[in-house]
Formats: sequence, C-alpha cells, structure tokens
Amino acid sequence: MTPDQMRDASLFELFTLEAEAQTQVLSAGLLELERNPTQADHLEACMRAAHSLKGAARIVGVDFGVSVAHVMEDCLVAGQEGRLVLQPEHIDALLSGTDMLMRIATPGDGSVDQSAVDAYVQRMNELMSSGVGSGRSVSRPPEPAPADSAALAGPGLPDSLVLGLSPEAQADLSALLAAEAPAPVPQPPVEPVEPVVDVDSGPLATAQADSAPRPLRDRRVAEGGERVLRVTAERLNGLLDLSSKSLVESQRIKPLLTGMQRLKRLQLGSDRALQVLEASLDQSQISPEAQKALEDARQLLSQAQNMLIEQAAELDEFGWQSAQRAQSLYDSALACRMRPFADVLGGQARMVRDLGRELGKPVRLDIDGEKTQVDREVLEKLEAPLTHLLRNAVDHGIESPERRQALGKDSEGSIRLRASHQAGMLVVELTDDGGGVDLEKLRNAIVARKLSPAETAAQMSEEELLSFLFLPGFSMRDKVTQISGRGVGLDAVQHMVRQLHGAVTLEQQAGQGSRFRIEVPLTLSVVRSLVVDVGGEAYAFPLAHIERMRDLEAGDIVQLEGRQHFWHEGRHVGLVAASQLLNRPPSANAQDNLKVVVIRERDAVYGVAVERFIGERTLVVMPLDARLGKVQDVSAGALLDDGSVVLIIDVEDLLRSVEKLLNTGRLERVDRQNRHNGNVTRKRVLVVDDSLTVRELERKLLVSRGYEVAVAVDGMDGWNALRAEDFDLLITDIDMPRMDGIELVTLVRRDTRLQSLPVMVVSYKDREEDRRRGLDAGADYYLAKASFHDDALLDVVVELIGDAQG
Repeated sequence: MTPDQMRDASLFELFTLEAEAQTQVLSAGLLELERNPTQADHLEACMRAAHSLKGAARIVGVDFGVSVAHVMEDCLVAGQEGRLVLQPEHIDALLSGTDMLMRIATPGDGSVDQSAVDAYVQRMNELMSSGVGSGRSVSRPPEPAPADSAALAGPGLPDSLVLGLSPEAQADLSALLAAEAPAPVPQPPVEPVEPVVDVDSGPLATAQADSAPRPLRDRRVAEGGERVLRVTAERLNGLLDLSSKSLVESQRIKPLLTGMQRLKRLQLGSDRALQVLEASLDQSQISPEAQKALEDARQLLSQAQNMLIEQAAELDEFGWQSAQRAQSLYDSALACRMRPFADVLGGQARMVRDLGRELGKPVRLDIDGEKTQVDREVLEKLEAPLTHLLRNAVDHGIESPERRQALGKDSEGSIRLRASHQAGMLVVELTDDGGGVDLEKLRNAIVARKLSPAETAAQMSEEELLSFLFLPGFSMRDKVTQISGRGVGLDAVQHMVRQLHGAVTLEQQAGQGSRFRIEVPLTLSVVRSLVVDVGGEAYAFPLAHIERMRDLEAGDIVQLEGRQHFWHEGRHVGLVAASQLLNRPPSANAQDNLKVVVIRERDAVYGVAVERFIGERTLVVMPLDARLGKVQDVSAGALLDDGSVVLIIDVEDLLRSVEKLLNTGRLERVDRQNRHNGNVTRKRVLVVDDSLTVRELERKLLVSRGYEVAVAVDGMDGWNALRAEDFDLLITDIDMPRMDGIELVTLVRRDTRLQSLPVMVVSYKDREEDRRRGLDAGADYYLAKASFHDDALLDVVVELIGDAQG
C-alpha cells in the first residue's frame, strides 16, 4: 500500500467512526420528530448531524455520502424554517437515507451505487416538493469544499474528526484540502484484527467495545475529551483476574494480625509470670548474678513487647492500606468492563417503530435507566433476549389502532423498557399496554398440542398457564409468519437468561398489558454467595437461587410417601442431603438442629441439608479448566479470604441430580450416617436408556430381584455416573442423544478402572451387523428388545454378575 493509499484509508476509518456516531443521532432524533415534527431541538440536532456527515464525506472524497447527506439536510432545514411539516413518509425517507449513509461509510460494502443515490435524491426532492407550500424544490446547490486547513474548525469537518488526528495526519489532511479538486477515495479493503475495547485513561475508566472489528489508531478522543487507549478484551479480562487475586491475597494479612495479637497476649502473660516469680523469691537469698539475670530478662521481654506492638501496628496499617488499594484496583478493573445499559439498546427503538409500521400498529418505545451500569459480557448476551421480547410485545401484545380506540385506549401503543439495580442484580422490566395474554386461548392451545388433558388445563392457575409460553416450540400463532409462529421466541429468551444465571417471569392483566421481568447478575466475574460446609469442604450457593436459610428441628421433618419433607411457606418441601448429592462423606458429629438451604429454580423447590453455614461472601468467579469438561453440580471455583478453595454450585444441575435420585428411588435419608451400618450390601446396576418406559421397566425388574439400580437418560449422563460411582453391571441402549451406546461402551473399555465392568446392550436393532457392532465395541451380551421379556433380562444379569446379594 502506497503512502497515499495509507493516508486515504486512515481518513476513511475516521469517516466511518463519524458516520456511526452521527447516524445514531439521526435515528434517535427522527424517531422523536415522528411524534412531534416541530420539535426545534431535535430538528437542530438532526440537521447538524446531516451537515457534519456531508462535510466529513466531502473531506474524504466520498461523493455518494455528500449527495445523500446534502438532500437530507435540505429536508431538515425546510422543516426548521417552517416550509415543510415532516410527515411519516418524510421520516421513512430520512431513516432510509440514514441507513444508506451507514452502508456508504462501511468498508467493503458495495451495496450503494450511483443509480441508488440518484433514485434516493430524486425521491427526497419529490417528497419535499409535494410537502412545501410553494410546491418548489428546496434543494440547495452543494457548498464548495474548504480551500485550506483553517477550514478544519468550520462546519465542513466535525470536531471529533479533527481531534482524532495526529499532527502528521492533520498535515496530510491539509495537503489534501489544498488540492483544487480532490479525487474520490475508493473504499479500501480492511484487514481483520482481533476485537478490542477502548479503555479510558481515567481512574475509574469505562470500556467501549467496537461492534465490529476495525483497525483504529491507538489514540483517540472520547466524548468527554479524555484520551482513550486500545486494549484487547483478553488483556482486560486478565487484568480483572489479577486484580481479583490481589484482592483475595490482601485478605491473608488478617490471619497474620490475629496471630500477632495472640503472641502479644502470650508475652503479657510471660511478663506477669516473671513478676510473680520475682515477688515469690527471697531477695536476701538471691545472688547478685541471679538478680542481674532477672533484670535482663525483664528488660528483654519489655523490649520484645514494645517491638511487637510497633510491628503489629505497622502491619495493621499496611494491611488496611493494602486492602484499600487492592479493592480500588479491583473496582477500577471491574469498571472497565461495565457499560451503560444504553449500549444494548442501539437500534431497538428503530426496530420497534419499523415493526409496528409493518404490522399497521403505531408503537413507541420509552426507555428508563439507560445509564445503569452492567458488565459488558452480560450486555452482549442480553441483546438477543430483549429483541425477542420487544418483537413479541409488538406482534402479540399491542392491539390494532381500531381495536385500541374501541377499548378507549390511545391509538398509539406504548412499550416501556426499564433497567435498574436491585440487591446486586440487574432488573430489566419490559411492559406493554396491550391486551395481555388470552388465557382461554392459551388453555385451548395447551390442550390442542396435547401438553395437558382438558380437565387438568381447566384447573390450572394463571401462573401455571403462563409457564407453558416458555416451552420449546410453543406458539399462540396458528400460522408461521416472518415475525412469529415458530415457537422459538420465549423459549430462546429463557434459555439465554439461564445462561446468565438469571430468571425471567411473566405477569399479565387482561386488557391492560403484560410485564416481563428479567433478573441477571450485574457481572459474571463476581457472585454473591452463601458459603457452607459439606463433608469438611467449602461449597458456595449463589444467592440468586437461595430462597431462605433455615434451622430444622427433628420434629419439623415429616415422612410423606417414603420421602422426607418439611413445611415451608404453606407447602411441603422435599429434603435432600448435600453430602449425597456432592458425593461427600456425611458428618459424624450429631447436631441438635439441621442446617438447610432452601433453593428454588422456577417451580422446583428443595431443601438441601448442609453441616454448617460459613457465611455470605462475594466471590471472584474462576472458571474451571476446560480439560475437566462439565463437572457435575459445579459451575466454577473461587478463593475465600484465607486463600482456601471453594466450589460454586450449579443449582440447575444440582436440581437435575435431585430429580434423578427421586426417579431411581436412591434418595437417602438425611440421617443416613446413623443407619448405613445395618445396610446389606447389594450389587448395583446402571441402566442407560433415553426411553422413560424402557428405563422404568428394567429398573422395576431388577429392583424386584433385589438389585440396587441407578438410571441415566443418555450416554453422556451414564458416563458421568460411571465416573462418579461404582457399579457391578452396565445395561445400555444404542441409539441415544449426546452420546450413543457404542461410544459409551468404547469409553468404558478404554478406562483402566472400568474396563473389566460387565456390559449388556439392550436394543431394538436385531440385525446381525448391529449385534456384531455392539459386541465388537466391548459388550459382553447383546439382547434385542423385540425378544425382550422378564426372564431373558434377569437370566442374563444373573449370568453376568450373579445374584443381587451373592
């Protein structure tokens, strides 16, 4: 690339930056002008934005941009001067021009040609001619380009472009402007670079991620005039990780201070003991040498005590300052990842407006809490769920203008999006003033899709009915359109919110509208948790999933249908032992009461019995090594104040483990340590099958013969169970999701601990090649389900491992 090409490419990058900023101003202002076409401040802002883009395009020689921005500016000036009242068709055309300008400013985008620009200019002139009282076009002749570098401060070039140039670039730009007729600059191809974030150089800087990778100058000027630097996201994450570790390490001084305080108390005791010894001795019988030794001991002890007091005070001061600086460093690093909630709203108001016009529904979007600070990673993952909900509100919630007027509502629908901080969580509420959810229509849809019998559906509460809207594939639409009908909207929303360890709920009022409430952590790098002791190890339950902590007396626990329950807020809640779920040895220490953590995930509520509550902590999340894969019931790790390791519980995974124990009948009593000595050892069998009917049939057959049976829903679930527990026999199907039976058997035979485990394949496939495939993988026996009957299965089990208690 020649120096001239490099200069031109650098200028075009600056034009792209300017276009991004000014098109956002145009989009927001035009949406406001659509509601009130005579608002002077928005007309002024839009005119200035178009004027700035025209000047910037002329400076870098992008003639298409000059033409489009010029005719847009004409239209807005006519509106300012009162010669034109902006109508919806004018707003549509101006928004189209805004989109065209952004495409023109995008490197490598060749979708705009001369014919498209000419057609747009002609369309705008026709609209203005028909809207102006005199009927004449208000198009003005293009302004001449500035003749020298002094014009850089004028309206032809925006200040943000000038401030972003180095002195060398400004000199190049001056030389370019001095030319009589600058040649148009072709849109240069841009080599991709890794995504970067901009970090302010101030003490509590905020990061600003580019929506698309672009090579930018290392130094730019932020809106507030501060210099900003480019830092990769990976380095920023590394800085946050180091600062969090520094914060944890600074807390390790506290135990040292505690030890020095104990030492100081010991020295005071030694001094008192020496005084008592000296008082008890007969001074007349003590030799001068002994008196000298006592005096020296007293002086040395006093010096040591004074030195210890001074060192303890210095260490205390150092510890306090170290903790404050570590906290400030961590807060600053964390603030670099925090962005205002408005960053996720780019284009949302425009999307709502365009979708409403497409459906014939005028809709406005009102936003509160745009400056609410949220972690960048959380913001990125929130964009898709919010888009789903906004489209859902326009399509399903807002009624037609005729329907709204008949109900006494404003013909224009209203959607309000509000973001706020509550109890360390980001709460996003999306409310519309539409018709709400037709519960009878929803009830009929549930029955029609055979999700529930009509009798059961008729007795469901509103909350139970609304929960069906979040099921995969569920839709209230009978026909599939480009906007809805495929049943992926709310299911996708719930899935994405769960990935953020949050929750989404829906409330509605017939005829008045609906309200979606999303709660997610402000950041994924830290989590507020309850730390507990289970089997001598520390585990952390995220507070977002904890409903309550309770102390249960023995009399509070009741037996219902063979399972332990306790009464909690008007309902019976199942009780499970954390030691069984996490494969930890139960505590041998008898306690007067039971420590229980009540966890909730949507409708599932359970009490998890632990040994001790350690306390509430803010933990810095440290992801587990990817080579470990998914660790059952654990999401991440962290360090406590004393440097010890704590595992953070994956509550959703933990509840699946509870359900699996309930389905297999293997859920143990919380007081299992008091009775497992009397248990008779039985042989254990693992049944792996994705069919609930087959699993339950095989389980009942084996249990009736005296075997202890565990089940798994697919090959991956079975492999996790085999690695976590000991079994005497594996019975598996072949065709299963995630991991089929052949893969499972192959893994078993490669594992040194499991390679001698007897394996039996039970499958519907009865062909010889299928049988040979299973046996070649390492199975000891292949049984076809077509010839399956009670005796055949049990006979093979006895042949492979013997009787249940043999």
